[in-house]
Amino acid sequence: MNESSPTAPPAAADPTMWTSLLHAGLSNTFLRLPHVAPRAEDLREHGAKAAIYGIPFDATSISRSGANYGPRGIRDVSCQFLTFNATLGFDLLEALNPVDTGDTEVVLANAEKTFARAQEDIGQIIDSGALPVVFGGDHSITIPAARITAEKHADPGLVLVDTHLDTAPDVGGELLNHCCPITRAVDAGFDPAKVVLVGISGWMNPKTELAYCREHGITIIWLEEIWDKGTKWAAEKAREVAGAGDGIYLSFDIDSVDGAHAPGTCCPTPGGLTSREAIELVRGISAGGLLGVDVAEVAPSLDSTSMTALMGGRIALEAMAFHAGAGLD
Repeated sequence: MNESSPTAPPAAADPTMWTSLLHAGLSNTFLRLPHVAPRAEDLREHGAKAAIYGIPFDATSISRSGANYGPRGIRDVSCQFLTFNATLGFDLLEALNPVDTGDTEVVLANAEKTFARAQEDIGQIIDSGALPVVFGGDHSITIPAARITAEKHADPGLVLVDTHLDTAPDVGGELLNHCCPITRAVDAGFDPAKVVLVGISGWMNPKTELAYCREHGITIIWLEEIWDKGTKWAAEKAREVAGAGDGIYLSFDIDSVDGAHAPGTCCPTPGGLTSREAIELVRGISAGGLLGVDVAEVAPSLDSTSMTALMGGRIALEAMAFHAGAGLD
């Protein structure tokens, strides 16, 4: 009689290992993370230390539209990423236990009401102790995020990575515009001496916006300075200036990246940051912790591939990971 050979005990499942097609199954949350409503009590109960939140709103764009699909587009392509970074030996799930809290319930064509709803939800995320990770939407989505950050923290700093200054006092008399997130952040209580604009370049920065920066003492790190001195220098300077208070809110406009790498956006930038430069900047700025982060102006319908949305997702991953201490070992 043949005796069967002993059966080895089943190996522990590796949650970072793929088992089927990357794009199979449901994909309605970022990284297929659990969905938890943006309520402080629910987030605390789940133990979340980071929370994705979408604001699919682009009604203030002065150029091409399509950024209202940004949150969905980034979520859809996020199946291409793992929560584990093999180079760093870092697992985002273990470090932050992130969740996806869904999107703002947009009030059509009404920035004021939409932003009020977003501000309330992001406030709940902050109250829970989780890092708000906001997906836009045009860059006006930074306005509610900055307002609630200034309300919840006594002396926050702000770093903007962008090709544009975004310091317009208004656009045609409208205050809630994607050209105005920095001016509205200052209005909300951010000290302009702790505001840094990184990677600024191009031909779409009016004299009025440059004058606002100079009059208010806002620090500008020009793209050409990054070419000359490098990303490490730029990130360290940004942290030194913006991190002098209670912490840093990071806003990343995908149009800061060269249009060759990120064409799917309102105003693609010829000659912008390379993908590698963008990642290096986000890692350096996020190291030591953040108060919040947003990724704005991803417009998937303006991209013939998924590259821009992938870049947006990668920026969010890098910000969360280095906020949580990746790269310190």
